[in-house]
Amino acid sequence: MEPPSDLTQGRGRLDGMRARTPAMLDHLAGLVRVETPSEDLAACAAGAAAVSELATAVIQDPGERVETGGRPHLRWAWPAGHGGPGVVLIGHYDTVWPRGTLARWPFSVDEPAGTATGPGCFDMKAGIVQLFHAVAALDHRDGIEILLTSDEEIGSPTSRPLVEEAARRASAALILEPSASGALKVERKGIGMYRLDVRGRAAHAGLEPENGANALIELCHLLLAVSTMARPRSGTSVTPTVAGAGTARNVVPALAFAELDVRAARPDEAGRIDRELRALQTTVPGTTLTVTGGLNRPPMPRSASAELHTLASALAAGLGLGPLDGVSVGGGSDGNFTAAAGCPTLDGLGAVGGNAHAEGEHVTIAALPERAALLAELLDHLRAG
Repeated sequence: MEPPSDLTQGRGRLDGMRARTPAMLDHLAGLVRVETPSEDLAACAAGAAAVSELATAVIQDPGERVETGGRPHLRWAWPAGHGGPGVVLIGHYDTVWPRGTLARWPFSVDEPAGTATGPGCFDMKAGIVQLFHAVAALDHRDGIEILLTSDEEIGSPTSRPLVEEAARRASAALILEPSASGALKVERKGIGMYRLDVRGRAAHAGLEPENGANALIELCHLLLAVSTMARPRSGTSVTPTVAGAGTARNVVPALAFAELDVRAARPDEAGRIDRELRALQTTVPGTTLTVTGGLNRPPMPRSASAELHTLASALAAGLGLGPLDGVSVGGGSDGNFTAAAGCPTLDGLGAVGGNAHAEGEHVTIAALPERAALLAELLDHLRAG
């Protein structure tokens, strides 16, 4: 993929986008003020309505509501003329923040710092605002598809088929997840979510503990075995995150469980961990083990982003935005799915800011128009082939 020969052509577009900054900030405030925790279907429905309202205001198109598994997702599509290449823009409007968070942490702007804060502003409602303003700045929309989902934060259980179908139709996927301190995300680890359930036999802990089969002791043995599976040098981690056991202080636990977070940079490592977890055996007599779960997101290799990152870097230089770094990250996104579907993928094109999923999540206001202008430039050049 050749970078554009005229690297100054986007300066006028950037100036025009900067004039949109007050409107972009108002639109961000409107989205953040509609809470959209992933598990709350009513809240997600309200979020879909808010995103459609924003789209109507900015691009004069409310989009198509697509429900799968009772969940509302949103899609826009403008077919490519003359069989030209198509580009899919993907994001999500659900957040990790429970309903009621706004009561103690409302959307606000810190003018001296040049930042805006509020639950979900960075991951990733600012990316949605940037997306719509970028599309509004284009001369035409032919060859663009937009998919905004409501379950990405919980693993995309209902939207994954939509993401994969869109990726198979496109020549490139641009993911509006937040940046990593301004850098694009050109490589992501695969993610596995597993659960170990141990079943033993209850007994009185004081009178006849020998008649029991202690599920908690067995779980401890299993977790020690799990801890040896990680290979940090290969980018593989296996982390127990949630566990529980027992019913009362004086009862031998008959049940115990642990949930595991698995990250792998390479498909072969993800496969190895899956095989080793499913091969685990119990050692405490009378106990049995059930392993459930599996790989949720395949790794996104750097090769999937290489040419797109080269193009984006050249376009950023033409806009006068300085170096555009690309980094590898441990977190997953729908970009994992688009890359696995064989679609060239560039991730992290959303907001510049920090503290995703944490108190103090914020976006850099000056970067809103800059990233929107960069996205518009990418769309023009990719659709031109």
